[in-house]
Amino acid sequence: MVPHLVSRWPVWLFRCRAAYSPGASVQQKTWAGMSRAAPWGIVGTSPLVCRHRSSTSSRAPEVMLTHKRYPVRRLPFSVVSEEDLAAFERMVPGRVITDPEELEASNVDWLRTVRGCSKVLLRPRTSEEVSRILRYCHERNLAVNPQGGNTGMVGGSVPVFDEIILSTALMNQVISFHDVSGILVCQAGCVLEELSQHVEQRDFIMPLDLGAKGSCHIGGNLATNAGGLRFLRYGSLHGNVLGMEVVLADGTILSGLTSLRKDNTGYDLKQLFIGSEGTLGVITAVSILCPPKPKAVNVAFLGCPGFAEVLQTFSCCKGMLGEILSAYEFMDAECMRLVGHHLQLARPVQESPFYVLIETSGSRAEHDAEKLSNFLEQVLDSGLVTDGTLATDQRKVKALWALRERITEALSLDGYVYKYDVSLPVERLYDLVTELRARVGPRAKHVVGYGHLGDGNLHLNVTAEAFSASLLGDLEPYVYEWTAGHQGSVSAEHGVGFKKKDILGYSKPPEALQLMQQLKALLDPKGILNPYKTLPSRA
Repeated sequence: MVPHLVSRWPVWLFRCRAAYSPGASVQQKTWAGMSRAAPWGIVGTSPLVCRHRSSTSSRAPEVMLTHKRYPVRRLPFSVVSEEDLAAFERMVPGRVITDPEELEASNVDWLRTVRGCSKVLLRPRTSEEVSRILRYCHERNLAVNPQGGNTGMVGGSVPVFDEIILSTALMNQVISFHDVSGILVCQAGCVLEELSQHVEQRDFIMPLDLGAKGSCHIGGNLATNAGGLRFLRYGSLHGNVLGMEVVLADGTILSGLTSLRKDNTGYDLKQLFIGSEGTLGVITAVSILCPPKPKAVNVAFLGCPGFAEVLQTFSCCKGMLGEILSAYEFMDAECMRLVGHHLQLARPVQESPFYVLIETSGSRAEHDAEKLSNFLEQVLDSGLVTDGTLATDQRKVKALWALRERITEALSLDGYVYKYDVSLPVERLYDLVTELRARVGPRAKHVVGYGHLGDGNLHLNVTAEAFSASLLGDLEPYVYEWTAGHQGSVSAEHGVGFKKKDILGYSKPPEALQLMQQLKALLDPKGILNPYKTLPSRA
């Protein structure tokens, strides 16, 4: 007991302790950059206590607690005590957050579909501080929820119950950048867009680019193995990450910030943590290989009369553009209508059933322009493309990319969103959208499909006025069964998180799931790191 610290911690923090039994549960959050006053709900203004309450406020209803919406039971972790808070204050002085208003945003995912009830957020600045925190939590059996920019799509970045939120927001320093090799070493809390600006000033680019780049952290990108818009050209993070520093559940610092491109000395341990979503360790720093900044970038935005033409255009694109092709994205007409309606973005070509965005990146503007011109002439003359526009200057390039990157934002403004991120053979990519649209009919406002066609990655989204268990029952497990039946993956790039943990069996055999459970038990025997996520629930 530390008497002089008692007044720091609000009384409500301890009042909830009795409410948590092994059968208790939790709720939801927002994305940086999105308005809190979103039309489909907002977190309540009163403290995040562990009970479900109705609101008589004029504000929109708060997001439903996760345990009210999903069948999940709290595991027998300890509950944060006054003594724990005093200990955390000694570890990270002035960076222990208990104010419910400050915690509000960190408890809800940006899609506003899950909400936790954490009452403590810690903001370390160094790996050593993370180590001390985890060592203490391991000894006390306190569950921890690592959190970066909180832009995830599957509920992996917010608590399910009262887990301590461990934020990497203050771990935002660039450690080094080598101008010859293009190797960047930085802390995990660096925002992707800021890293992009840092390396672009030195004539390099980050190997990944995401719509959420203004908010997402590089550590979170690694933890979820984010794909994004440059995957077609530069591949996955498994190939671009050279080393990382990770703090294990017991506080052990696994130091591996190598800048070597070749290191064949035993198991490549960093690969375990890429895509582990904070369940095996907390990533605190990373060494990543950045490609040279292209000297010539062109973006073409094209209209196609059907999905068959989208596929044929892609084949033609690969054959004629070859090494300079860096992105091939598609979106359907419904996506274009939504970005126009909700975001007032103008359609740059005549109305079409499908649209394609093609980006080229090369070293010689004249060479690239000639190849692109020949390609556009070919697809227009053959009828694969009915209309198109080309951008070469940065302002117009960004304007065309905004039509693709801001689809998620437009969908969020359309109502409650059921989101699916699947991989499929490209020839069947849009069939799922067509069949689902017929299946749900007028019960959904919109059923749309868009994504990274070059990677076989479909973003299937269904919007409705509000959450409906009946509509969800029509969507799941149908979407997963359809995907598995066509040899696809139920998660292409968004990860597993909380929402998809019990559907891994559609994409992974029992032997693989058992091995994953064994790795978790080995590295986190008490299960304190991001519980209720990534791995299937045990009976």
